[in-house]
Amino acid sequence: MPQPSFLAASLYVALGGGTGAWLRFLVGRAWTALIGPVRASEFPYGTLTVNVLGSLFMGLLVGWLARFGSHGEGTRLVLAIGLLGGFTTFSSFSLDIVTLTERGQLGMAAFYAGISVIAGISSLFLGLAIMRHAA
Repeated sequence: MPQPSFLAASLYVALGGGTGAWLRFLVGRAWTALIGPVRASEFPYGTLTVNVLGSLFMGLLVGWLARFGSHGEGTRLVLAIGLLGGFTTFSSFSLDIVTLTERGQLGMAAFYAGISVIAGISSLFLGLAIMRHAA
């Protein structure tokens, strides 16, 4: 099956990404409706939910594609990169760690997990500090 053009690939990712982001929004709204805005603001229930579900769905998708065939690059772009990427990038992060682990690169998987968490959180603090001092 031929590779989609850059424009087609971009449209696949945008379509899936927009849908995934909208679904993430709906999960947050559902938690707020279910437990109320005060309780929903006390813990990131929505984020935890999409991270766990996104990782589950990524595992199911990758396993399905491996078992039954890729069905073309468009399918991977829409579902894995777009939909699940828009729903949660944590699912891609989880897939990267599992891929490194399955390749026998346990040290690299641990390094990637650690540096991603530490650098991500540190960068957020840095961004906040920069903006607080700029004000």
